[in-house]
Amino acid sequence: QVELVESGGGLVQAGDSLKLSCTASGRDFSRDDMGWFRQAPGKAREFLARARWNGSSSTVVADSVRGRFTISRDNAKNAVYLQMNSLKPEDAAVYYCRLNSVNGIYWGQGTQVTVSS
Repeated sequence: QVELVESGGGLVQAGDSLKLSCTASGRDFSRDDMGWFRQAPGKAREFLARARWNGSSSTVVADSVRGRFTISRDNAKNAVYLQMNSLKPEDAAVYYCRLNSVNGIYWGQGTQVTVSS
């Protein structure tokens, strides 16, 4: 059974940084694509970044956060990370990681990020 567990969320002030982590268990995800999304209250889930299975050279970051957010992964640890810098109040949301594998798509339970102005 595949399980994704996010961590690293919390309450920060505008301008601060946070690094989110997502650890996968239940399969070897070294050949799966991993991504980060977020969902604010009353809004649709928003794509943030994706790291292809073949390493950090194949990443995509959404225009809305490019330059502030960076995705990386450590296949040896079955982990993917989201480094978030210069956080803004509008970045407040529940952040989810997603595993996109040949067997299906899996989501973590989410981690809350709150940014005070």
